[in-house]
Amino acid sequence: MKHAYTLALLSSLLGLAAGRTQAQSLVSGFMMGKGHGTAVISGTVEGYRKVFLVPANAEEVPIFKEIRVSSLNLYSTYGVTDQIDLVVSVPYIRSEGQFNAVGFTKSRADLQDITGLLKFKSYSTQVGNSILDLLGVVSVSTPLSNYKNEQGLDYIIAIGNRATKLSTVGVAHLKTTSGVFLTGQAGYSYRTGPVPDAFIAETKVGYAGRKIYADAYASFQESSSSGTDILRPGFNDFFPATRVDYVRLGASVFRPLAKGIGLSLGATSYVSGRNVGKSTGYSAGITYNF
Repeated sequence: MKHAYTLALLSSLLGLAAGRTQAQSLVSGFMMGKGHGTAVISGTVEGYRKVFLVPANAEEVPIFKEIRVSSLNLYSTYGVTDQIDLVVSVPYIRSEGQFNAVGFTKSRADLQDITGLLKFKSYSTQVGNSILDLLGVVSVSTPLSNYKNEQGLDYIIAIGNRATKLSTVGVAHLKTTSGVFLTGQAGYSYRTGPVPDAFIAETKVGYAGRKIYADAYASFQESSSSGTDILRPGFNDFFPATRVDYVRLGASVFRPLAKGIGLSLGATSYVSGRNVGKSTGYSAGITYNF
């Protein structure tokens, strides 16, 4: 089914989580349908040597020469009804920093944050020969392990910010009879502790067919001005309290291999930002649709 293939692909691209950010939204414009679901195992890798800072970008990461992040992601979505989907996601992340001294590295690894999400299709109408769906999303994310993120420059390689996040998102999804679709979403993410709240958005264009799925997207985040900037006045070596803004571009492709099983590949890159690594990452995943 087209919607199952699409959701399976999107779910496999979730893992590029460099400390405080996630590669792609857990939300797609497609609904699974009652009784249908997807289970995914995906892996991702990314790395960066430069950082988007304020007022000027840094040619090297503070303390480290290079940071590499890899992750294994487990994801599942299920159609509770034709209008409601349930999504659960759990990533295991390893973050490694290479010091300027050749061969000397430091790493952190553990389960990161578990995310639960409910997506509701609230309205659907025909626009010419196309269908426009409007959806609402509520999600909660909270740390699943006792990973640390404390004060100190070496915690730039922390695998998460140890905040609980409540996010609400509105989605508009236009799909044509040819398989071409356009999705736009925007919302707000509330974070506990000193982690700044943030406006989040994503736009996506793609094609969803029986034999192949492909998309290109742009993701955005703008944090509350209550946060600090790395190495600027007010920064006390505690990275979770920093403002994290970014523009990230990406693309992905999915192809079914056999009944219910498919393979997805993707790439993403941060093209601008604030207090975030100038990273490029790649992902691959195996999906099972039922």
